[in-house]
Amino acid sequence: MKLFVSSAPHITGKDSSRSIMLDVIIAMVPAIIASGVIFGLRAVLLTAVTAAACVVFEFLWNKALKKEQTVGDLSAVVTGILLAFNMPSTMPFWMAIVGAAFAIIMVKQLFGGIGYNFANPAITARIILATSFAGSMTNFVHPTQTIDAIASATPLAANAAGAFAEGGAPYLTMFLGTHGGVLGETSALALLIGFVYLLVKKVISPAIPVTYVATVAVLAVVFGQDPLVHVLGGGLLLGAIFMATDYVTSPYTLKGKIVFGLGLGVITMLIRVFGTMTEGVSYAILLMNLFVPYINQLTRQRPLGAPKKVKEAK
Repeated sequence: MKLFVSSAPHITGKDSSRSIMLDVIIAMVPAIIASGVIFGLRAVLLTAVTAAACVVFEFLWNKALKKEQTVGDLSAVVTGILLAFNMPSTMPFWMAIVGAAFAIIMVKQLFGGIGYNFANPAITARIILATSFAGSMTNFVHPTQTIDAIASATPLAANAAGAFAEGGAPYLTMFLGTHGGVLGETSALALLIGFVYLLVKKVISPAIPVTYVATVAVLAVVFGQDPLVHVLGGGLLLGAIFMATDYVTSPYTLKGKIVFGLGLGVITMLIRVFGTMTEGVSYAILLMNLFVPYINQLTRQRPLGAPKKVKEAK
């Protein structure tokens, strides 16, 4: 009998990049359906165009550089859907395609492809689009075109303008998502359904989403704000569930995940309360992505049996 000696890890599982990405796509289906119901067929078409563009750009990149095709792992599809979730339904298709090109080529492939990107591609592309095409990225339109506090503005914007001061925030409307905003952030119900699915399938840990949302809620109370408005009325749930939990750009230790979630919550609320923008999720995730290598290093577990470091006497 031959004895094979190899390095760890020695335990393998049935999960693969493709199966994990497929589960993420399935978890996003409720939000896709909700966007179609709330914003109309164009929302679903925009999602399809962006996802297809991401796949095409990844295919062409691999083809041009004669690399192994990776479109089959479905990561480009996930990036495309998440990018669409960060756009309003009125976003011109050509702008969405520009965003897809930036996400796949500049953020993902130039750094080595899946597993090597320094930040979440969809989040980074969303920030680039918001900077380059601010008017289109903030053209929030509700299908019913009713004139009220949140028909043409997001709940966070309406709250910042004092629209909820007297009558109170319409929590049910915010929970169901029947208000202005980008495709993926409006329906908290649809996002939570996807969250439960990911937890049941053990695709993600609840540590980052729970810590992130809890930090935002607590700080909202500290700053004298309505915590439910901040939890339900922006991209917090979308970012916490689907983007902050990205395997590549989030910590792998439990302590690291908690630190990561705390940092996300603090940055988000500082931007929302003291910044000029009503939303801060994208910038919070991008900034914390940059700290992930250091968080991993500082929170990694000491190997079993390894001696503790002893400080040398000066």
